[in-house]
Amino acid sequence: MLSTLRCFAAAAIIGLGTATATHAETYSLEGAGTASLTGIVPQALASYANREGVDVQVVLGQTLTKSALKVAAGQLDMAVIPPPALNAMRKGVGPYAQQGEKAAELSGNIRALFGFPGGTFHVIAWADSGIESWEDIKGKRVYVGPPAGAANAQMRGMIEQASGFKDGEDYEGIRAPWGAAQQAFQDGQFDVHIPSVAVGQQSINELGLQREIRIIGIPAEVVNSDSFKAYLKQSAVTTSDIPAGTYSGQVNRDEDLVAIATTMLLGVNKDLDEDVAYRVTKAYWDHLDEMKEQNALMRSIRDGEYFTNVNAPLHPGAIRYYEEKGIEIPEELRP
Repeated sequence: MLSTLRCFAAAAIIGLGTATATHAETYSLEGAGTASLTGIVPQALASYANREGVDVQVVLGQTLTKSALKVAAGQLDMAVIPPPALNAMRKGVGPYAQQGEKAAELSGNIRALFGFPGGTFHVIAWADSGIESWEDIKGKRVYVGPPAGAANAQMRGMIEQASGFKDGEDYEGIRAPWGAAQQAFQDGQFDVHIPSVAVGQQSINELGLQREIRIIGIPAEVVNSDSFKAYLKQSAVTTSDIPAGTYSGQVNRDEDLVAIATTMLLGVNKDLDEDVAYRVTKAYWDHLDEMKEQNALMRSIRDGEYFTNVNAPLHPGAIRYYEEKGIEIPEELRP
């Protein structure tokens, strides 16, 4: 782990009162697991924010829906936030049903600094399984993510776009926690494994060392269709590239593949100091190329995709950065 990164363990009960985060010289940031960019980006960002004079402490392994609520309630400075979670918070539904109208009210306190991809869905089958295309998953058992959360719907939507197949009718969708899925696939509990990880993740190479795998990409005719473009927007996902040669033990490793990636935003409380928000935004974009050189798992982040699926107004500090760089800001992202 980067020497400038200081991770701490914190247990916080989310109260919806008027508590506010303590702002001194150190700012708190929560992310998710280290297998996807939801954890990798916060770790890298902490180092470069320090270069810009902002001390950031990072906690990983968090439930991002809870982190979003903590930011909204002023109990946390920054967090990786899935856009679908923010939509649910605004309506007081899903993971925020218990808070209801209070969650909807608090959602207005969230501002964005930038957007970035989360995990890339790798559609994996054993090479000797006879599954070589989307059509071959008919009648098969397919891992479609955890029982709850946005990923489940995103994966099933991807499958329907690529094959026309529906869960429960044309294939059996298997739901299980992320952490248990790869072992379950190795144990033969389902036929197609769809982990959400950074492109180049070692766990995929480990599968190929055990037994050859095939990764199924999204066909070009699907990618270029209007219905697919509508799916990307409605599901808050984007396309991601899996370049040829990325994984050993992959029988079709000579192919460049198009995949689906979740999208995230770096969210902050609206009361975060403007200069701090500016410096953190600057740390990310000004040093992104260097981050990619230092960590190959970040190379799937595409330059210039500042606001993909960002659905929170930008913080004034972030706006200052983009205006200085001459970057066009969509009007709907101005508070």
